[in-house]
Amino acid sequence: METDLSKFDIGDYKVGAGKMKVLIWYFFNYYLLNSSFPWPYGIKASLLRLFGAKVGKGLVIKPKVRIKNPWRLTIGDNCWIGESVWIDNLEDVVIGNNVSLSQGAMLLTGNHDYTIDTFPYRLGKIHIENGVWIGAQSVVCPGVVCKSHAILAVNSVANKHLDEFKIYAGNPAIFVRLRNIKKIN
Repeated sequence: METDLSKFDIGDYKVGAGKMKVLIWYFFNYYLLNSSFPWPYGIKASLLRLFGAKVGKGLVIKPKVRIKNPWRLTIGDNCWIGESVWIDNLEDVVIGNNVSLSQGAMLLTGNHDYTIDTFPYRLGKIHIENGVWIGAQSVVCPGVVCKSHAILAVNSVANKHLDEFKIYAGNPAIFVRLRNIKKIN
């Protein structure tokens, strides 16, 4: 059985930053972002910007968050990154405005090609559009686009694109119903 790997970048993984920057980032990531101490959100956002992330206003970033490579991260305005979220961004991750990544969610941009004996990386960018909610303990796989206002329910795995204004659940995630948003006056 042949697998279509056209959306992945197979080959040697390139970090995208110098060794010293990576080393310093791991220190700050561990002691500030991945810490249980509730550091102020502004400090965390500033630290991400300092290391090359593009971060909008109003970011809420809870304790115990892990971000592999901030220089490969873009976060829009008014986003929520819940406790114990892991952004394992070996490739670019773009997060739109008004996005919620609930507790324990994982954004995984890479895995390994098990069909080759050296297990090279298979990488794919992740794009999470405006208004998306990624539920607690859910996983977004490499190459996935979560379109405007989609929801990935608790403990689900998105291995394919999620369409706008739709709710998905399960492993693998499947469409369960439309998302209707009420306007409150």
